[in-house]
Amino acid sequence: MIRPLLTLAVSSATLLVAIPAFAQPQGTIGEYSDVTVQGSILEPEPVTISDDAELAAQIKVPEGFMVEVVGRDLGNTRMLATHGEHVYATRRTEADVIRLNDADGDGKYDADGDGKYEDFTIVAARPGMHGLAFHGDTAYLATVNEVYTAPVNEDGSFGELTRIIDDLPDGGQHANRTLAIGPDEMLYITIGSTCNECIETNPESATILRASLDGKSRTIFASGLRNTIGFGWEPESGMLFGADHGTDWLGDEAQQEEFNQIEQGAKYGWPYVFDFGNLNPHMNPPEGIALEQWAAQSKEPAVGYTAHAAPMQMTFYTGTAFPEEYRGDAFIAMRGSWNRRPPSGYEISRVDFVDGKPGTWDHFAEGFLVEGEDTNYGFLARLAGITQTEDGALLLADDFNGIVYRISHEAGDSADAATVAETPDVTMKPRPSDIAINLVEAEGTVEVSSPSFTTGETIPLKHAAEGDNASPALEWGTPPEGTLSFLVIADDPDAAEPKPFVHWVLYDIPGDATGISEGLSTDAVLQQPEGAKQGSNSKGQTGYMGPRPPLGDPAHHYHFQVFALDLAQLPVDPGATRDEVLAAIEGHVIAKGELVGTYQRPGAEKPIN
Repeated sequence: MIRPLLTLAVSSATLLVAIPAFAQPQGTIGEYSDVTVQGSILEPEPVTISDDAELAAQIKVPEGFMVEVVGRDLGNTRMLATHGEHVYATRRTEADVIRLNDADGDGKYDADGDGKYEDFTIVAARPGMHGLAFHGDTAYLATVNEVYTAPVNEDGSFGELTRIIDDLPDGGQHANRTLAIGPDEMLYITIGSTCNECIETNPESATILRASLDGKSRTIFASGLRNTIGFGWEPESGMLFGADHGTDWLGDEAQQEEFNQIEQGAKYGWPYVFDFGNLNPHMNPPEGIALEQWAAQSKEPAVGYTAHAAPMQMTFYTGTAFPEEYRGDAFIAMRGSWNRRPPSGYEISRVDFVDGKPGTWDHFAEGFLVEGEDTNYGFLARLAGITQTEDGALLLADDFNGIVYRISHEAGDSADAATVAETPDVTMKPRPSDIAINLVEAEGTVEVSSPSFTTGETIPLKHAAEGDNASPALEWGTPPEGTLSFLVIADDPDAAEPKPFVHWVLYDIPGDATGISEGLSTDAVLQQPEGAKQGSNSKGQTGYMGPRPPLGDPAHHYHFQVFALDLAQLPVDPGATRDEVLAAIEGHVIAKGELVGTYQRPGAEKPIN
């Protein structure tokens, strides 16, 4: 819910007069906040330098590093990626992917070395094209709602695009998807929030998704991430890290940009908690969950950075052309602020890693922001993309001017400059398990039925994920003697991974209940049945998820299991996992029963996912 009593004082950049602003929200923050937030709108103006050498000389890098302009007039260059000697850029405005041409091998993207830096070839085009990654000789491309694959030909061109995912969440404010293939041979897709701060209606928004390479299955890997564009795996440890955009309108110095160690199943606070345990004065968690409780369930960032700097693409440096102290570090393009005084970002930042762990997050390449007279500001570039080349240099993409920069080191040895050992896979592999009812001992029996289907029958489409995704009504009659609460768990033992796939965990149902109604909310704490709580399913979201077996699979069996307990409330938080709930009910089950339905996906004429 959105809270009242928030005072917002905004200064106009056109006045170019410094107005005193609180660095952080000032006042009482809690369920009913009374705070003052003062912010700024300050949009630097573009500054053009047409001479390449003069432009490159404005950029300040550590001693020994060199900056060159290697491409101009390339359009809205956003994300960069390399495949062997080929360099690619996605262009959001033009809705395509281009291959930069370096015909004479001088490191500049022109056709004949004549100094005209506008030569490129369009290799793919789809509306909303933004994310790009390679797996062997296959390109993966992301638009707002879709993911495509394409074979990469020997000359660097792409073959026919094949759509493998067609139902990513709608974009809203943060529609720019990025993707990468992890050490576990899975596809990771970033999904930004649809807003600055709000309660998302699609649980996949503000997350990182983890999908199979064929796109047929996916889960939520981590949540509470407002807009993580840049992410990657630290080469030695195999741990996943990402740079997340902070919430706007919390003041010039809040929220810090976050550099997170992204762990499987973890929550990262948004929209209720930001950076290092700070509570958002404008938002309350769902009914029944306190801000402090949400904060306790959320992971804090490994390190923070200047607010509003806008981290974009990120790359871990795996080459040998840079000095030893830079190897294994993360380099991040910072596009720059529009709502901070003075502006932040407009640079390349560096996270210094020591023994596989992040230390400081500091400036690396500066000078793209220009301070003029009368405290006005200009910019030379809005940096969005960064990638490492085959010879161990860094390429930077400016999405405003269509300029590509190259950063190299004077002592760099291009031989084996990009060689790197294989990054280890440290993702948690789910341990196969039996369905819940076979793991629990009970003397009594619960007779479970549903008005929607009987044992062995097909579950109606309205209860499937591709239908209405409405939880089915369940009935079990008079509670067994001594029952203080009920628990419902829905398992699919026919899923490949995890086994079983958990579709529903519903607990603390009042002990006098004789069933539950159809179409329950997906909130973690329910108003009906009063006080009931819901846990996390295998998709990584809270509440019920309907059947959705992979296309082509035979019918899966869905076990709706009901347990009568002698506990009124389980000693677990809302959003608990099935394993946590099963551990909590050990020795407290009076009776158990189940209803088994089946479901098979429609044919290929239906949605491909």
